[in-house]
Amino acid sequence: MSNSPEQNSRSNLRASVRKANAKGVPFSMNPVLALKLSVWRSRFVMFVLFMGFVVLIGRAFWLQTMSTDFLQKQGESRYARTIELPATRGKITDRNGLVLASSLPVKAIWAIPEDVLDEPKEKIHQLAVLLEMNEADLRKKLDSDRQLVYLKRQVEQATADKITGLNINGIETRKEYKRFYPEGEAMAHVVGFTNVEDAGQEGMELAAQESLAGKLGSRRVIKDRLGHIVEDLRAVNEPHDGGELVLSIDSKIQYLAYTQLKETLEKFKAKAGGVVVVDVQTGEILALANLPSYNPNKRKDLTGAQLRNRIMTDAYEPGSVMKPFTVSLALETHRVKPETVFQTAGRMTIGSASIGDAHESSALTVAQIIQKSSNIGTAKIALQIPAREMWEMFTKVGFGQAPKFDFPGSATGRMRNYKTWRPIEQATMGYGHGLTTSTIQLAHAYTIFARDGELIPLTFKKTNKPPVPERIISEKTAQTMRAMLETVTGPGGSATRARVPGYRVAGKTGTAYKVERGQYVRKYVASFCGFAPVSNPRIIVAVMVDEPEPSGPHYGGQVAAPLFASITANALRTLNVSPDSDLTSLLPDNGLGDMM
Repeated sequence: MSNSPEQNSRSNLRASVRKANAKGVPFSMNPVLALKLSVWRSRFVMFVLFMGFVVLIGRAFWLQTMSTDFLQKQGESRYARTIELPATRGKITDRNGLVLASSLPVKAIWAIPEDVLDEPKEKIHQLAVLLEMNEADLRKKLDSDRQLVYLKRQVEQATADKITGLNINGIETRKEYKRFYPEGEAMAHVVGFTNVEDAGQEGMELAAQESLAGKLGSRRVIKDRLGHIVEDLRAVNEPHDGGELVLSIDSKIQYLAYTQLKETLEKFKAKAGGVVVVDVQTGEILALANLPSYNPNKRKDLTGAQLRNRIMTDAYEPGSVMKPFTVSLALETHRVKPETVFQTAGRMTIGSASIGDAHESSALTVAQIIQKSSNIGTAKIALQIPAREMWEMFTKVGFGQAPKFDFPGSATGRMRNYKTWRPIEQATMGYGHGLTTSTIQLAHAYTIFARDGELIPLTFKKTNKPPVPERIISEKTAQTMRAMLETVTGPGGSATRARVPGYRVAGKTGTAYKVERGQYVRKYVASFCGFAPVSNPRIIVAVMVDEPEPSGPHYGGQVAAPLFASITANALRTLNVSPDSDLTSLLPDNGLGDMM
């Protein structure tokens, strides 16, 4: 294959150059200098070079004059940072100003991994000790591709100062807050707690999250490669601290309720329990205690059983504590009178089921049915009432309905629609079996007896406004029921151990089997719900004891009534409520009753 003339010319030129170099020909006489390019080629090269310079000059002019915002953004993306300025979470206090939750300043420890790993091993070891971390775990966190890694949150100030004193490149601290709960276990289920981000997780911390949290602030800064602030770019956007939350809780009554509940559970070897105290006049919750409880300041090994706010979340068959609602409806609709007599001897059979009483009697008046807590008498009264009326009554006072409390996680309870009721179910619901409710719902419903037939909303926040009542039954019916409920705690009643020296008290016991996997088991829930003083009710106290030892005392009158009495006595004294009885000493307990 022959070469082109141009290739031959280049080959001849290279050969001439080699010969000239071999003969020592001067550079000025070198044949390369004799080579001439065509004019269009040299002009094309010059034009390309010229246009390249024009483009560069134009780009430089555009960047310097027309695109300053773009350059600033590019610079800021590499060195500017937005620093959050945390807001202080609002305090929570009781009704008398005692602090129940406050925020303490602490530090978050974070790192720039690529800078820290170059530090001496001894410093890394010291850092691990101060952070209370395994050194291998610390190095694993530092061996990260991320630009920033949190090593530990909510570190005490003294420890954070020691970490800063190590002078480790790439280790920085950030101000944050940690909640502290002075009342500990006694107030845990009311106040709740926050997480590491200072957001409410339980109790009123969660319910009032928006008002307590406040609003974060921020500022823009320039940081060097080590994370140090070298310049403020923008004015500070000030944080707005959260507002203070004043609860309706009285810490003195709360502490008394908690300690007395603890003593009761230990005495009767019970699994759990709860107490709630309500102000009859305002609907304010003065105390709410649960056991088991937990310390919100130390939640490392927290269990679900400790977290459960049983007063609010546990729905159970209430038993005889429901009887006053059935009887009050019959009185309200004039189907019975207090002196109406019902035969209660033996057992009552409905279909294939039968109903009996703990204490046999041949005949009882309506008033005595409440006093003696007769299942047969209450069942016969319930069957005189149309199912729809009974269902409407129970629904109006809140049973089977979602509670409208300013508190998270409240149980609804269970009550089927009246259209599905069978006669035996209506009869048993009349005395508290076949439906479920929570202790807070019971306390709420009992306001109709303590307030002359009015139902008022409950609140966990202190209020100076009178509640807006809803009338459920007439004043006359409520006062009649109040008189009947007082006989329950008097001589011959089913809860003589609920009496309080110097005060007239009224209420009703409840004892019910627990249901597990759809079957009744030999485990009990003992309860009592009542109010005092009867002449002018000031407080409602509802107590629940879950699974007292079945081989020992386990009825509401034996377990829950004494707890009610001790809490009520202390609460009335704390509130400076005047005695309404000239009783100076309690009658000896004859051991009768106390069985329902």
